[in-house]
Amino acid sequence: MKTVQIRVQSPEELPEAAHQLIRFAGDQKVIAFFGAMGAGKTTFIKAICRELEVQDAVTSPTFALVNEYQSAAGEPVFHFDFYRIKNENEASDIGCEEYFSSGHICLVEWPEKILNLLPQEIVRVTIEVEHENRLLTFQR
Repeated sequence: MKTVQIRVQSPEELPEAAHQLIRFAGDQKVIAFFGAMGAGKTTFIKAICRELEVQDAVTSPTFALVNEYQSAAGEPVFHFDFYRIKNENEASDIGCEEYFSSGHICLVEWPEKILNLLPQEIVRVTIEVEHENRLLTFQR
């Protein structure tokens, strides 16, 4: 397993962290974000979407479960938030497995709620809060 750690000390450092994550992910398209409520998962995903040149407004899909954005290259980017689901069937009902196997980037918040539905090959991003800083751990 390959692992990289990055310490982010200010919001200004997020674009570089997003760039590093995209390079680290390589051909892996499903990126799962683990971290406590308020750790900065959505904020980091916004930085990733800026790095991917997404033109749409990036917001958390807490109630819709999935938002679809368009990159500047015309590629879809899918953003999931499974915080509010009660069981994996709810995620399965929206067809998340088809999204995950689409070959397009899937950014997944609260993946621990759907572990059995995730593909075997994913990039895990763990965000830990350390005072005002964030420790980002990337694994694949």
